[in-house]
Amino acid sequence: MANKTIDHAITARSLTAAASDPTHAGILSFMRRKYTKQLKGVDTVVWGIPFDAATSNRPGARFGPQAIRRASAIFDNDPQYPFERELFADMATIDYGDCLLDYGNHTKTPATIEREATKILKSGAYLLTLGGDHFVTYPVLKAHAALHGPLALVQFDAHQDTWPDERGRIDHGSFVGRAAREGLIDVERSIQIGIRTHAPEDCGIRIVYGYEIEDMRAEEIADTIVRHVGSQPAYLTFDIDCLDPAYAPGTGTPVAGGPSSAKILSVLRKLGALHIAGSDVVEVAPAYDHADMTAIAGSTIAMYMLGLRAEWLAERRG
Repeated sequence: MANKTIDHAITARSLTAAASDPTHAGILSFMRRKYTKQLKGVDTVVWGIPFDAATSNRPGARFGPQAIRRASAIFDNDPQYPFERELFADMATIDYGDCLLDYGNHTKTPATIEREATKILKSGAYLLTLGGDHFVTYPVLKAHAALHGPLALVQFDAHQDTWPDERGRIDHGSFVGRAAREGLIDVERSIQIGIRTHAPEDCGIRIVYGYEIEDMRAEEIADTIVRHVGSQPAYLTFDIDCLDPAYAPGTGTPVAGGPSSAKILSVLRKLGALHIAGSDVVEVAPAYDHADMTAIAGSTIAMYMLGLRAEWLAERRG
């Protein structure tokens, strides 16, 4: 026990230090990263947005960041499968905590999220966001587009989220259409994977439907994404309802006929050729979950996003 620590999220002296908390105990930051608002010297920020007032079906995704953090305790900072590396040894990563929102004044929510995301991005850090319903991606995208210009949206989802809306409306089913109209995304380089519903318009975005990925190997899916996006800076957003409800029941708008977590994780592993400028995992609603299976899937997807970032940094640093 001499070399063991607990509550690494607040006791860590280094942003690259390994944690040794028992899986069943300790403060639950994402993957035991240090809780701090200090951005100096930080490579990667994990940030929660506990918001679900834009949900059209079952609410509860405001508890998503908590659930994902809790499930991430299974990652004990050994070399992470399948990346064969300690993700944080050369990637200073913090848990920035959650965005403070006024639950009684949702009209202020988009600007509050965008302002905080902008602050994080101005530090030069990579931002991984934990939702929250899928509306939160819209203000986060605005902050990224202000820095990088129009982004290629790589969206894993059962829904297109391109429904028409009114100016100022807060709706998780229309944020992609709004982002396209406002020029936040490059629709010719954007792609949606796992779609199992229809919306009135596709905004010119490439769609890979659920029935298509059922017949494709993971390598084919990844190759389709990489070829379509090319060298364009991309924003990777993962709605947990992309997965079949058998693998992710804890979500607001589940749709049958989706892929397994194993298949989609294999796809994510093969996206290293993309220039991913930012990412998020959204729509985990633990009230409908069973044995934390949705939260575990969400935390694993988030870990894969960090794994891809760690490899990207290692390649550029030589």
